Amino acid sequence: MDVLWLILLSIGLCFDTLAVSVSIGINDRKVAFFQALKIAFILAFFQGLMPFLGWLSGKTLENYISPVDHWVALVLLTLVGGKMIFESFSNKDDDEPMNINSLKLIITLAVATSIDAFAVGIPLGFTDTNIWIAAPVIGLFTGVTAMFGMLIGKKAAGLLGPKIEIIGGLILIGLGLKIFLEHMEVL
Repeated sequence: MDVLWLILLSIGLCFDTLAVSVSIGINDRKVAFFQALKIAFILAFFQGLMPFLGWLSGKTLENYISPVDHWVALVLLTLVGGKMIFESFSNKDDDEPMNINSLKLIITLAVATSIDAFAVGIPLGFTDTNIWIAAPVIGLFTGVTAMFGMLIGKKAAGLLGPKIEIIGGLILIGLGLKIFLEHMEVL
């Protein structure tokens, strides 16, 4: 996986985190820097851990799946990307303010926003991806995005909204197509 695709993958995966972080900033406009840093670290940790766990699963299953790995990558990335796009159009009921001081809530949000990263990690196990570089880069992008999202939420009170997830979904679908087309030797 080259640098450009790693960056695009990292950006695609962090849109859920961006939406959650903007919501946190909107919800608590008085979120302090160190509190935001703690939240960003937890989100980044899980976002970096999950693709590693997915990659490990992919490597374990590689002998069984290698004849169809390009199809698995295409289907998983398309499903995850499609889910992100679909969820961007759903009506989310945000009437209940979140308690950003609750570690349980922050970890729940971190796991929820990184499930997609686990699914994305599986097809990475079928490629020559260096997960020891990819996972920290994905986590770093997520941490920076989380800090940026909370700042946006505090300052702009929801300018971006959930529609930003459409871009993330399209990037993941594009990555799935790239893996598929490279395997079919079209690219």
